[in-house]
Amino acid sequence: MKALVFPGQGSQFVGMGKELYDSRKDIKDLMESANEILGFDILSIMFNGADEDLKKTEVTQPSIFIHSVAALKAVNGLGAEMVAGHSLGEFSALVANGVLSFDDGLKLVSERAKAMQDACNANPSSMAAILGLEDARVEEICAQINGIVVPANYNCPGQLVISGETAAVEEACAKLKEAGAKRALLLPVNGAFHSPLMQPAQERLAAAIEKTKFRKATIPVYQNITTTAVTNPEEIKQNLIAQLTGPVKWTQSVQNMIKDGATNFIEVGPGKTLQGLIKKIDNSVDVASAI
Repeated sequence: MKALVFPGQGSQFVGMGKELYDSRKDIKDLMESANEILGFDILSIMFNGADEDLKKTEVTQPSIFIHSVAALKAVNGLGAEMVAGHSLGEFSALVANGVLSFDDGLKLVSERAKAMQDACNANPSSMAAILGLEDARVEEICAQINGIVVPANYNCPGQLVISGETAAVEEACAKLKEAGAKRALLLPVNGAFHSPLMQPAQERLAAAIEKTKFRKATIPVYQNITTTAVTNPEEIKQNLIAQLTGPVKWTQSVQNMIKDGATNFIEVGPGKTLQGLIKKIDNSVDVASAI
Protein backbone atom coordinates (compact mmCIF):
# COMPACT_ATOMS: atom_id res chain seq x y z
CA MET A 1 0.00 0.00 0.00
CA LYS A 2 1.11 3.53 -0.80
CA ALA A 3 1.25 6.28 1.86
CA LEU A 4 1.82 9.99 1.29
CA VAL A 5 3.65 11.88 4.04
CA PHE A 6 4.01 15.65 4.36
CA PRO A 7 6.88 17.49 6.11
CA GLY A 8 6.67 20.15 8.79
CA GLN A 9 8.59 23.22 9.89
CA GLY A 10 12.34 23.06 9.23
CA SER A 11 12.10 21.69 5.69
CA GLN A 12 11.98 25.14 4.05
CA PHE A 13 14.72 26.55 1.79
CA VAL A 14 15.11 29.65 -0.36
CA GLY A 15 14.03 28.83 -3.91
CA MET A 16 11.42 26.32 -2.75
CA GLY A 17 8.56 25.83 -5.18
CA LYS A 18 10.05 27.81 -8.10
CA GLU A 19 10.38 24.76 -10.36
CA LEU A 20 6.81 23.74 -9.56
CA TYR A 21 5.60 27.28 -10.27
CA ASP A 22 7.32 27.25 -13.67
CA SER A 23 6.17 23.74 -14.57
CA ARG A 24 2.43 24.16 -15.22
CA LYS A 25 -0.13 26.92 -15.48
CA ASP A 26 -2.60 25.28 -13.07
CA ILE A 27 0.13 25.00 -10.42
CA LYS A 28 1.21 28.59 -11.07
CA ASP A 29 -2.40 29.76 -10.64
CA LEU A 30 -2.76 27.79 -7.40
CA MET A 31 0.44 29.24 -5.95
CA GLU A 32 -0.41 32.80 -7.03
CA SER A 33 -3.77 32.52 -5.27
CA ALA A 34 -1.80 32.16 -2.02
CA ASN A 35 -0.61 35.77 -2.29
CA GLU A 36 -4.23 36.96 -2.46
CA ILE A 37 -5.35 34.74 0.42
CA LEU A 38 -2.49 35.82 2.69
CA GLY A 39 -2.44 39.48 1.69
CA PHE A 40 1.31 39.62 0.99
CA ASP A 41 3.73 38.31 -1.63
CA ILE A 42 4.82 35.06 -0.01
CA LEU A 43 6.02 33.62 -3.32
CA SER A 44 8.75 36.25 -3.64
CA ILE A 45 10.03 35.25 -0.18
CA MET A 46 9.88 31.56 -1.08
CA PHE A 47 11.65 32.02 -4.40
CA ASN A 48 14.11 34.85 -3.75
CA GLY A 49 13.80 36.04 -0.14
CA ALA A 50 16.39 36.18 2.60
CA ASP A 51 16.85 33.01 4.62
CA GLU A 52 16.02 34.91 7.83
CA ASP A 53 12.67 36.04 6.42
CA LEU A 54 11.77 32.51 5.35
CA LYS A 55 12.56 31.23 8.86
CA LYS A 56 9.88 33.40 10.48
CA THR A 57 7.11 31.07 11.65
CA GLU A 58 4.36 33.13 10.02
CA VAL A 59 6.18 32.74 6.66
CA THR A 60 7.68 29.26 7.10
CA GLN A 61 4.46 27.40 7.78
CA PRO A 62 2.41 28.77 4.85
CA SER A 63 5.44 28.35 2.55
CA ILE A 64 5.80 24.65 3.33
CA PHE A 65 2.04 24.13 2.99
CA ILE A 66 1.98 25.89 -0.41
CA HIS A 67 4.96 23.89 -1.68
CA SER A 68 3.49 20.59 -0.44
CA VAL A 69 0.07 21.10 -2.04
CA ALA A 70 1.68 22.28 -5.30
CA ALA A 71 3.81 19.11 -5.31
CA LEU A 72 0.71 17.04 -4.61
CA LYS A 73 -1.01 18.65 -7.61
CA ALA A 74 2.04 17.96 -9.77
CA VAL A 75 1.83 14.22 -9.12
CA ASN A 76 -1.98 14.05 -9.00
CA GLY A 77 -2.15 12.26 -5.65
CA LEU A 78 -0.27 9.14 -6.81
CA GLY A 79 -3.19 6.87 -5.92
CA ALA A 80 -2.32 6.75 -2.24
CA GLU A 81 -4.33 4.73 0.28
CA MET A 82 -3.36 6.64 3.44
CA VAL A 83 -1.76 9.96 4.45
CA ALA A 84 0.04 11.55 7.39
CA GLY A 85 1.86 14.81 8.09
CA HIS A 86 4.50 15.79 10.62
CA SER A 87 3.01 18.60 12.76
CA LEU A 88 2.29 21.38 10.23
CA GLY A 89 2.33 18.70 7.51
CA GLU A 90 -0.96 17.35 8.82
CA PHE A 91 -2.74 20.27 7.12
CA SER A 92 -1.23 19.33 3.75
CA ALA A 93 -2.28 15.72 4.37
CA LEU A 94 -5.86 16.92 4.92
CA VAL A 95 -5.86 18.57 1.50
CA ALA A 96 -4.57 15.33 0.00
CA ASN A 97 -7.46 13.30 1.42
CA GLY A 98 -10.15 15.84 0.57
CA VAL A 99 -10.93 17.07 4.10
CA LEU A 100 -9.75 20.65 3.46
CA SER A 101 -9.64 22.84 0.37
CA PHE A 102 -6.35 24.57 -0.46
CA ASP A 103 -7.83 27.97 0.42
CA ASP A 104 -9.22 26.87 3.78
CA GLY A 105 -6.08 24.92 4.62
CA LEU A 106 -3.87 27.93 3.89
CA LYS A 107 -6.03 30.24 6.01
CA LEU A 108 -5.83 27.81 8.94
CA VAL A 109 -2.07 27.37 8.55
CA SER A 110 -1.60 31.14 8.50
CA GLU A 111 -3.70 31.61 11.64
CA ARG A 112 -1.88 28.73 13.34
CA ALA A 113 1.52 30.23 12.51
CA LYS A 114 0.60 33.71 13.77
CA ALA A 115 -0.93 32.29 16.94
CA MET A 116 2.14 30.15 17.61
CA GLN A 117 4.47 33.10 17.04
CA ASP A 118 2.46 35.27 19.44
CA ALA A 119 2.57 32.51 22.07
CA CYS A 120 6.36 32.28 21.62
CA ASN A 121 6.75 36.04 22.03
CA ALA A 122 4.64 36.03 25.19
CA ASN A 123 6.60 33.31 26.94
CA PRO A 124 10.33 32.79 26.17
CA SER A 125 10.82 29.07 25.77
CA SER A 126 12.77 26.54 23.76
CA MET A 127 13.15 23.00 22.40
CA ALA A 128 15.99 20.48 22.36
CA ALA A 129 16.75 17.30 20.44
CA ILE A 130 17.69 14.31 22.59
CA LEU A 131 19.66 11.63 20.73
CA GLY A 132 20.54 8.10 21.76
CA LEU A 133 18.23 7.56 24.73
CA GLU A 134 15.10 5.46 25.04
CA ASP A 135 11.81 7.38 24.89
CA ALA A 136 10.68 6.06 28.27
CA ARG A 137 13.85 7.34 29.96
CA VAL A 138 13.39 10.81 28.39
CA GLU A 139 9.77 10.88 29.56
CA GLU A 140 10.79 9.84 33.07
CA ILE A 141 13.46 12.54 33.43
CA CYS A 142 11.24 15.30 32.00
CA ALA A 143 8.60 14.40 34.59
CA GLN A 144 11.14 14.96 37.39
CA ILE A 145 12.06 18.53 36.34
CA ASN A 146 10.56 21.54 38.12
CA GLY A 147 8.87 23.72 35.51
CA ILE A 148 7.35 22.85 32.16
CA VAL A 149 9.30 20.46 29.92
CA VAL A 150 7.62 17.69 27.94
CA PRO A 151 8.35 15.27 25.07
CA ALA A 152 7.23 17.09 21.90
CA ASN A 153 8.34 15.14 18.81
CA TYR A 154 8.81 11.37 18.75
CA ASN A 155 10.71 11.47 15.46
CA CYS A 156 12.26 8.01 15.33
CA PRO A 157 13.80 5.55 17.79
CA GLY A 158 16.61 7.34 19.60
CA GLN A 159 15.50 10.82 18.52
CA LEU A 160 13.02 12.68 20.69
CA VAL A 161 12.57 16.46 20.86
CA ILE A 162 11.62 18.04 24.19
CA SER A 163 9.88 21.38 24.62
CA GLY A 164 9.11 23.85 27.40
CA GLU A 165 10.35 26.70 29.55
CA THR A 166 13.97 27.51 28.73
CA ALA A 167 15.35 26.86 32.22
CA ALA A 168 13.46 23.56 32.47
CA VAL A 169 14.66 22.44 29.03
CA GLU A 170 18.27 23.28 29.93
CA GLU A 171 18.01 21.39 33.22
CA ALA A 172 16.47 18.40 31.43
CA CYS A 173 19.29 18.43 28.85
CA ALA A 174 21.90 18.26 31.61
CA LYS A 175 20.14 15.38 33.37
CA LEU A 176 19.55 13.52 30.10
CA LYS A 177 23.26 13.71 29.26
CA GLU A 178 24.04 12.33 32.71
CA ALA A 179 21.56 9.51 32.00
CA GLY A 180 23.46 8.53 28.85
CA ALA A 181 22.04 10.60 26.00
CA LYS A 182 24.59 10.84 23.18
CA ARG A 183 23.58 14.43 22.54
CA ALA A 184 21.16 17.01 23.93
CA LEU A 185 21.03 19.92 21.49
CA LEU A 186 19.10 23.14 21.99
CA LEU A 187 17.28 23.88 18.73
CA PRO A 188 17.29 27.27 16.96
CA VAL A 189 13.60 27.96 17.66
CA ASN A 190 12.13 30.71 19.78
CA GLY A 191 9.25 28.81 21.31
CA ALA A 192 8.01 25.61 22.91
CA PHE A 193 5.94 24.01 20.17
CA HIS A 194 3.76 21.03 21.15
CA SER A 195 3.82 21.89 24.84
CA PRO A 196 1.33 23.39 27.33
CA LEU A 197 2.89 26.81 26.57
CA MET A 198 1.02 26.74 23.24
CA GLN A 199 -2.35 26.92 25.02
CA PRO A 200 -3.14 30.51 23.83
CA ALA A 201 -2.37 29.47 20.24
CA GLN A 202 -4.52 26.39 20.63
CA GLU A 203 -7.53 28.51 21.61
CA ARG A 204 -7.10 30.74 18.55
CA LEU A 205 -6.69 27.77 16.21
CA ALA A 206 -9.74 26.06 17.70
CA ALA A 207 -11.87 29.13 16.97
CA ALA A 208 -10.64 29.22 13.35
CA ILE A 209 -11.17 25.47 12.87
CA GLU A 210 -14.74 25.66 14.13
CA LYS A 211 -15.53 28.20 11.38
CA THR A 212 -13.99 26.04 8.64
CA LYS A 213 -15.67 23.37 6.51
CA PHE A 214 -14.17 19.91 7.06
CA ARG A 215 -15.30 17.15 4.69
CA LYS A 216 -15.24 13.37 5.22
CA ALA A 217 -11.85 11.95 4.33
CA THR A 218 -11.53 9.95 1.10
CA ILE A 219 -8.64 7.96 2.63
CA PRO A 220 -7.52 7.71 6.27
CA VAL A 221 -5.18 10.24 7.89
CA TYR A 222 -2.91 9.02 10.66
CA GLN A 223 -2.89 11.99 12.99
CA ASN A 224 0.02 12.99 15.23
CA ILE A 225 -1.97 12.97 18.44
CA THR A 226 -3.75 9.58 18.07
CA THR A 227 -1.38 7.77 15.64
CA THR A 228 -4.27 5.75 14.19
CA ALA A 229 -6.40 5.97 11.04
CA VAL A 230 -9.10 8.67 11.16
CA THR A 231 -11.72 9.65 8.56
CA ASN A 232 -14.42 11.38 10.63
CA PRO A 233 -14.20 15.18 10.16
CA GLU A 234 -15.20 15.99 13.75
CA GLU A 235 -12.49 13.70 15.12
CA ILE A 236 -9.97 15.21 12.71
CA LYS A 237 -10.83 18.72 13.96
CA GLN A 238 -10.36 17.81 17.61
CA ASN A 239 -7.08 16.03 16.92
CA LEU A 240 -5.74 19.05 14.98
CA ILE A 241 -6.56 21.30 17.93
CA ALA A 242 -5.03 18.90 20.47
CA GLN A 243 -1.85 18.66 18.39
CA LEU A 244 -0.73 22.19 19.29
CA THR A 245 -0.19 21.36 22.96
CA GLY A 246 0.35 17.61 22.56
CA PRO A 247 3.28 15.60 21.16
CA VAL A 248 3.88 14.68 17.53
CA LYS A 249 3.96 10.87 17.72
CA TRP A 250 5.61 10.33 14.36
CA THR A 251 7.34 7.06 15.24
CA GLN A 252 4.09 5.52 16.45
CA SER A 253 2.11 6.87 13.45
CA VAL A 254 4.52 5.34 10.93
CA GLN A 255 4.55 2.04 12.82
CA ASN A 256 0.73 1.93 12.71
CA MET A 257 0.68 2.77 8.99
CA ILE A 258 3.07 -0.13 8.34
CA LYS A 259 0.99 -2.42 10.55
CA ASP A 260 -2.06 -1.44 8.47
CA GLY A 261 -0.31 -2.33 5.21
CA ALA A 262 1.86 0.62 4.11
CA THR A 263 4.94 -0.57 2.19
CA ASN A 264 5.75 2.52 0.11
CA PHE A 265 6.10 5.99 1.68
CA ILE A 266 6.27 9.03 -0.62
CA GLU A 267 7.29 12.39 0.84
CA VAL A 268 5.35 15.27 -0.71
CA GLY A 269 6.90 18.68 -0.07
CA PRO A 270 10.30 20.26 0.46
CA GLY A 271 13.24 18.19 1.65
CA LYS A 272 13.79 14.54 2.53
CA THR A 273 13.63 14.65 6.34
CA LEU A 274 10.69 12.28 6.69
CA GLN A 275 12.24 9.68 4.39
CA GLY A 276 15.26 9.51 6.68
CA LEU A 277 13.10 9.21 9.80
CA ILE A 278 10.91 6.49 8.26
CA LYS A 279 13.94 4.39 7.31
CA LYS A 280 15.15 4.63 10.92
CA ILE A 281 11.72 3.52 12.13
CA ASP A 282 11.57 0.54 9.72
CA ASN A 283 14.19 0.06 7.02
CA SER A 284 12.15 -2.65 5.26
CA VAL A 285 9.80 -0.13 3.63
CA ASP A 286 10.41 1.85 0.43
CA VAL A 287 10.74 5.64 0.65
CA ALA A 288 10.90 8.23 -2.12
CA SER A 289 10.22 11.88 -2.96
CA ALA A 290 7.11 12.76 -4.96
CA ILE A 291 9.08 15.14 -7.19
